[in-house]
Amino acid sequence: MKKYLVAAACLTLAAGVVYAQDLNKEQKRLEESGTVMQEVLNIPDNIPHDLLEKAECVIVFPSVKKLAFGIGAEYGRGAMVCRTGEKFRGPWGAPAMYALEGGSLGFQIGGEATDLILLVMNDRGMDSILSSKVKLGGDASVAGGPVGRDASADTDAWMRAEILSYSRSRGLFAGISLEGTTLRPDDDASALVYGHPIKASEIVRGEKTHVPATGRHFVDVLEKSAPHNDSKEAASNR
Repeated sequence: MKKYLVAAACLTLAAGVVYAQDLNKEQKRLEESGTVMQEVLNIPDNIPHDLLEKAECVIVFPSVKKLAFGIGAEYGRGAMVCRTGEKFRGPWGAPAMYALEGGSLGFQIGGEATDLILLVMNDRGMDSILSSKVKLGGDASVAGGPVGRDASADTDAWMRAEILSYSRSRGLFAGISLEGTTLRPDDDASALVYGHPIKASEIVRGEKTHVPATGRHFVDVLEKSAPHNDSKEAASNR
């Protein structure tokens, strides 16, 4: 019996190694996005719960690094998960891959690897975020988000900004301004995750899009932490 248990354990370990080796870089990045989200929510002074409950989409860019100087330099790749439904009032849906580029981000985070988390707080600007490149602070308003359990969602930042942004570096978690950077769908990366060409708008708007195995952790973390959209707009539509 003991030999069978040892053999079974070895097979399970081997399967896990093969699975990890078979993942492409975008699938690994999607898995890492879920891990970052879980770790951030485990920080004592993290994203206020009532803000996360009001968010329509969450975007995570793990291990962002300054790769080059100048406008147009690529800084981060990650994943976005949105609530389903026409007005983003349903359960969390399948992830779409995204890219963050250019602007002044490099001067703010320097050469350190930094995790970035963005909350999309309302419908304004969502169509452009899904279909094309958006300049933060121009096409869509952005502000550094408040942190801590006592921070209220009824702040001026939440009331005015379409996107709230956060950073985690060297164990420090805080709001960060990303004005001047651009956010765009990374459809090539999504194709590598799903195994076929697919656009961000199809993933987010298509309620039947299956959540890939590598994105399940990300979605589960959001479902556990903020299963319902508790914004005033969502409450009025129930």
